[in-house]
Amino acid sequence: MTIELNHTIVAATDKKASAQFLADILGLEVSPQYGPFIPVTIPNGVTLDYYEGDGGPLVPQHYAFLVSEGEFDAIFGRIKERGLTYWADPYHKQENQINTNDGGRGVYWDDPDGHKLEIITREYGSGA
Repeated sequence: MTIELNHTIVAATDKKASAQFLADILGLEVSPQYGPFIPVTIPNGVTLDYYEGDGGPLVPQHYAFLVSEGEFDAIFGRIKERGLTYWADPYHKQENQINTNDGGRGVYWDDPDGHKLEIITREYGSGA
């Protein structure tokens, strides 16, 4: 059997709003609540299960999505339409820029809880 990531839990202060934020930006749908989780299913079958947790402090995580060139254009358009700040780098130093690593395009932005989101059109290390 091949090992595949099936799901991960994403801590949120408002699971419905955070799940909807990601789904809207990526052009996806929010699935019905399952137990305490609000899932967003990525086309490769992995779900991000939004969870409000125990009220403790949230630790921002990083979630990267490999997308096609056309999907990049659509997603990046939605980021700009919303007036979100975006960066070419994970350290938030190159504001309102995209990167062209490995001959593709990439951009980072934050979700409402400070999770670092990223879209890339080429896998890192795939060459130019």
